[in-house]
Amino acid sequence: MKLVTVLNGPNLNMLGLRQPQIYGASTLDDVEAICAETAEKLGLAIDFRQSNIEGELVTWIQECRGRSHGIIINPAAYTTTSIAILDALLIAEQPVIEVHITNIHKREEFRQHSYVAKVATGVICGLGVAGYALALRAMAGLLADQQDDN
Repeated sequence: MKLVTVLNGPNLNMLGLRQPQIYGASTLDDVEAICAETAEKLGLAIDFRQSNIEGELVTWIQECRGRSHGIIINPAAYTTTSIAILDALLIAEQPVIEVHITNIHKREEFRQHSYVAKVATGVICGLGVAGYALALRAMAGLLADQQDDN
């Protein structure tokens, strides 16, 4: 099975508690369960992680090179600030799908810029936690296309 790494940035461990009127009632455990169920149906393995620490996310992304086949990332607040995460994703040299629970383009102006989008194959935002399942389906398609090209 091909491994897809699913990374979550700062404060996503507080899903379900943090502004449920914006982020919904689902917890990060719910998101992990959605990802595990979707991955199993698609014949993918996942490595699901969350960190509030930028450097830890960078290290995990670097470890993906040669280990996983694709990265799904919700960089959260690091979306708008982290050139280090952008650089690590470039080093990883694999498909990247950026996910956001909310539609960042309808929110405050400072949330609308994404460094990650510069390297992402695709971006899914505004569809709640269902965006993770969509990202896994899209990743499965990307990986199948890569295999067909080889």
